[in-house]
Amino acid sequence: MQIAEKIQTARVDTEVVHTQKWTLLQRIAFRVSFIFFIIISIPNSVLWYKHIFAINWLNLDYRDLYDICRFGSGVSWFGRSTFGSRLEGYSIWVNTFFFALFVGLLWTGVAKLLKKERTSYNRLYYWLNVIVRYRAGLGIIGFGFTKLFPVQMPYPSYGILDTDYGDLTAQKIFWLSFGIVPWYQVFAGVLEVTAGTLLLFRRSVAIGAVLLVGALGAIVVVNFAYDGGVHVYSSYFVLLSLFLLVPYFGPYYQVFIREQPARVALFFPSFKGTLNEIRIGLKGVIIFIFLIVFFYLQYVDFRYDPYKQPSTAGLQALRGNYDVTEFRLNGQVRPFNPYDSLRWQSATFEKWSTLTFKVNRPLKLDLSNGGGDPKRDVNRTFEISGVAGGQRAFHYYVDTINQRLYLEDKYKLIPDQRNITAGEGGDGGVRNYLKSVKEPVEKLPAISLADWMPAKVKASLGNEANYVAKPARTARRLREFAKADALAAKEIRERFVVSYKIIDGGNRVILNGIDEHRDSIYVVLDRAIRDYKISPGKFAAGHYDQ
Repeated sequence: MQIAEKIQTARVDTEVVHTQKWTLLQRIAFRVSFIFFIIISIPNSVLWYKHIFAINWLNLDYRDLYDICRFGSGVSWFGRSTFGSRLEGYSIWVNTFFFALFVGLLWTGVAKLLKKERTSYNRLYYWLNVIVRYRAGLGIIGFGFTKLFPVQMPYPSYGILDTDYGDLTAQKIFWLSFGIVPWYQVFAGVLEVTAGTLLLFRRSVAIGAVLLVGALGAIVVVNFAYDGGVHVYSSYFVLLSLFLLVPYFGPYYQVFIREQPARVALFFPSFKGTLNEIRIGLKGVIIFIFLIVFFYLQYVDFRYDPYKQPSTAGLQALRGNYDVTEFRLNGQVRPFNPYDSLRWQSATFEKWSTLTFKVNRPLKLDLSNGGGDPKRDVNRTFEISGVAGGQRAFHYYVDTINQRLYLEDKYKLIPDQRNITAGEGGDGGVRNYLKSVKEPVEKLPAISLADWMPAKVKASLGNEANYVAKPARTARRLREFAKADALAAKEIRERFVVSYKIIDGGNRVILNGIDEHRDSIYVVLDRAIRDYKISPGKFAAGHYDQ
């Protein structure tokens, strides 16, 4: 009986709203809002649509769905949506609002002139809410899955743990503070995915929007406080959620401030017959793809190919921290000196294919968050982003037969554009490279790929695209590696080759070769035991046991 009464009450509210006239101010506000939110909620980049048509739906990568969910928040000619700036990124919203205000007033004037002004826009308002809630819901689900399986903020690598606290940027410190407690990151992911799922159902919009305002509002503050660089994108979801909560502001005020009973009167159009079947079918497809399939794809990424960590396992016998007990440069012994700008101070071999070492000289600082969508391990830069103190990171290929390491610097003077479907969002326009590109390229030591890695060696190493487990060999990964040779030929990187020798059961490693400056080096590394008070735990991303 109580359920029937509630249903009847809901019907009465719907009929009242349908016949109620809107004031002139409400109509103008709606028209401006309609223009504004349509512009920021519907993809307007040609790259986004090219991405949709390029997807291999029979061999999906998690990033295929993520890029559908993630796109910029305005039209490019309204301004530059710079994710990495403090306030400049919001300029596109301001410009879009003034454009919407102009069009909304023009709409009102034309309607009055033609004497065809509607008394209400309930049906159009409903569909605008549908667009906004699906945009917010799918967007935050994509955002949340990277935390649900903790890959967005990885556990610190050996090299990062070997970095002084004062040599880390504020952003890096915050991200690492999440990375060392993966279950808290999982909790944040559960919250975001739950909020996004609730937005897909019109009866639970209020709960989902409130959760989203709370969760993403905190992220906005954090990004301003720690210079995180994604404050615009997180603010975007707060804005969308606040719009969805507009019908609830009055009733909430009545209940929580005036302590009086109130009703939320909403208009829901009636869907019958084939139209209703189509609506349910489309919603079912969306839920299946963006919740069930996306969940599986994100698990595959977490298990075998975490997008910020290199996916290729490093040589097990080399992994760990090392003290540099002997260092020779061009045959000359350079004893330990903390002020020596050429001598290696310490070194680490990661559990993946990265060698890091410290030098006492300033290096260009990567201020990105190490994100984006690179598939090649050399382009995954979380190990060096936000890390100073002379820390260098080199991706390596290992020739176990001849015991050689082929190394290439993970820092690149002109980086690849990332988050391409988001336009200039993400790391595509990272500000720390703006000064770098002005430097003469001739200053970098030139070394051809053929001189660095002979074709015979490259052939023996096999196709790098197949280094990961079979579930992670997606069409997107294969497509990117198919272009790898052409891209690598244009890259400006420092590269070198060394032979390695493991002695004393792996406690000592000797490196001997020609470094990136064409100097001969002879390095003796003795394994060092670091008594860290934190540990990665069992819920760690990647598959590095082989």
